[in-house]
Amino acid sequence: MNTYHINKGIGRTVEFKGLKAQYLFIFAGGLLALLVLVMIMYMAGVTHYICLFTAGSLGGLLIWQTFSMNRKYGEHGLMKLGAKKKHPRYIISRKNVLRYIKIIPKRQSV
Repeated sequence: MNTYHINKGIGRTVEFKGLKAQYLFIFAGGLLALLVLVMIMYMAGVTHYICLFTAGSLGGLLIWQTFSMNRKYGEHGLMKLGAKKKHPRYIISRKNVLRYIKIIPKRQSV
């Protein structure tokens, strides 16, 4: 009879080198955008030293920001932060107070 090992990764979030969930996709998208930017700069005739310096500095900034956001907000933190910004801090009601009071007319008896 064959025995199969249970995949322990089902239901868990994607993680790579400490980056979890949406931060991994932000990091990959940022690196792809940086690659395209450097390719456009190189094809436009910018010196390769400037291209390398730009790629190194922006890549370092991307890595630093992504890992700091991962550490600060956690796995679902960016979604919670976005939801918090959409909720109102308080509800404004500009109706007159007397409109909330209903006056019930008395029934006339016959």
